[in-house]
Amino acid sequence: MIRYPDGKIETIGVTAPSSGVAPDMHEVLKKSIERLEERGFKLQVGDTPWTQQEAKSAPAEVRAEELMKMLSDPSVDLVMPPWGGELLVEVLEFLDFSKIELKWILGYSDISMLLLAVTLNTGYATAHGVNFVDLRGPESDDTTAKWLNVLQTKQGESIAQVSSEKYQKEWDHDHPTPVIFNLTEDTEWKTVSGESEQFKGRLLGGCIDVIRHLIGTPYGDVDGFRERHIPGEPVLWYLENCEMNVADLKRSLTQMKYAGWFNHISGIVFGRSPANQEIGGYTVEKMYEDLSDELGVPIAYDIDLGHIPPQITFVNGAYATIDVENGKGKVEMEFK
Repeated sequence: MIRYPDGKIETIGVTAPSSGVAPDMHEVLKKSIERLEERGFKLQVGDTPWTQQEAKSAPAEVRAEELMKMLSDPSVDLVMPPWGGELLVEVLEFLDFSKIELKWILGYSDISMLLLAVTLNTGYATAHGVNFVDLRGPESDDTTAKWLNVLQTKQGESIAQVSSEKYQKEWDHDHPTPVIFNLTEDTEWKTVSGESEQFKGRLLGGCIDVIRHLIGTPYGDVDGFRERHIPGEPVLWYLENCEMNVADLKRSLTQMKYAGWFNHISGIVFGRSPANQEIGGYTVEKMYEDLSDELGVPIAYDIDLGHIPPQITFVNGAYATIDVENGKGKVEMEFK
């Protein structure tokens, strides 16, 4: 059984279990705090979001202590790091999963390692979506704005999201928009088959660059999670690549396969990627075809997920139905 928070979002805890915000970027963090307070949220901001040195906000024990304080505080409804980073993996050994209160954690990139580890080890739903600092604008695009609707959904309810109209190819800091993201390119969801596809299953996923490092650790027991929380149900993986070339991506996915992560799955959906550089003529499209053939499941790609915004909010543990047709997509999640 998967457990979901009660849908109440009043107090947001901001902590940096991976990277904090360097002094020259503090105005970005302050603006996000200001915007969310204007929307009526109470903010509990820790010390770690304001510091950054040697590729992390603070030593691992310090980051873990502040994170655990917020995760175990029943007055905090949502824990939301400022953004991702590089070394979240260092804090896992200092977390006490038995003391985590049922509440939302929201983020992506390096934070997706925390999300997946918490869901696998507790059976609590976690949310993969927008960064805290990306909410600093006076408005949000329709896709990004859905994060709050998703987190306000309660156990037993469902929520639908649709593909974006346009996505951001690159930042345009000279022409900032009210919605932060510079959405200029037409969104097109694609399938390996070239035909319409429907996927159904329990969502698990995140940034491949980091979640692959959970394999073989106590924090990445996918089989144990299946047996304890979703017995007999297929997993539907959502994955995105931040920095890997196609060969490294294929190595990582093959390792996941060898580790049993792709046993009893209904399919995989991949986000748009700023990486995916072909190697020796091996393109990411051909890699998707190969993977689909190896696993015997459908694959969709270039969906609204990951490091090329905007992105749909995916909930680890939720039962999802994803439809891809004529370049458009719909994600319906049931909190059951």
